[in-house]
Amino acid sequence: MTLKVRKPFIAGNWKMHNNLEESKKLAQAIVDASKNKTDVEIMIAPVFTAINTVSKITKGTNVILSAQNCHWQEQGAFTGDVSPAQIKDAGASCVILGHSERRSIFGETDEIINKKLKTAVKFGLTVVFCVGETLQQRESGKTFEILSEQLKKGLADISKEQTENLVIAYEPIWAIGTGKTATPTQAQETHKFVRQELSKLFDESASDKIRIIYGGSVKSENIDAIMSRPDIDGVLVGGASLKAESFLRIINFKNE
Repeated sequence: MTLKVRKPFIAGNWKMHNNLEESKKLAQAIVDASKNKTDVEIMIAPVFTAINTVSKITKGTNVILSAQNCHWQEQGAFTGDVSPAQIKDAGASCVILGHSERRSIFGETDEIINKKLKTAVKFGLTVVFCVGETLQQRESGKTFEILSEQLKKGLADISKEQTENLVIAYEPIWAIGTGKTATPTQAQETHKFVRQELSKLFDESASDKIRIIYGGSVKSENIDAIMSRPDIDGVLVGGASLKAESFLRIINFKNE
């Protein structure tokens, strides 16, 4: 059994799924089933329109409520966007930034993500900051080069103190929604590299505390093997977080 120094962080990203009623039912099922769960931190990220509704269910529980994205300004003429301040006002305390879908579909750059990240931590939000490489980049041996650049640019001007509100999510783009998953050995190797880079950007004490979680076709069937590795501190779950049964199995992973 692997002893985890850092408390595992299990996050469910609901993406653009679930109406208000579906969001309420799923959140309630997760809250009810995990009320005595103290050995992991649990996070769920519904769509913007459901944050306030879900906040009434998660308030006062051990389930963290997150947004899936935010703008870098507190307010302004940014039609269709939501600010960190508004996210907090709606009841969330966390935000996912730099997700591969935001990068690839919406063209978000490392510089844009960095602006968002700086504002989010300024408002006291916990940030799940996503990094990851494409299949072409991995096959050409550029995984570490890409991750190093994303970390340096994305975390520019972030202080060591602000990393207390930071979770890094390594999500290989080739494994997002494809059914493909990095092997536990591949994931561990990459997580170890990310931790070494964090040590360079901040220091060893900060890198030892920052949780690095894995995202990419995480399922109830592979969670135990993934979580058995020493530098994998949790998971960012997509499709398998949309059903209470599968997400709860992931929360209740077993160390191999």
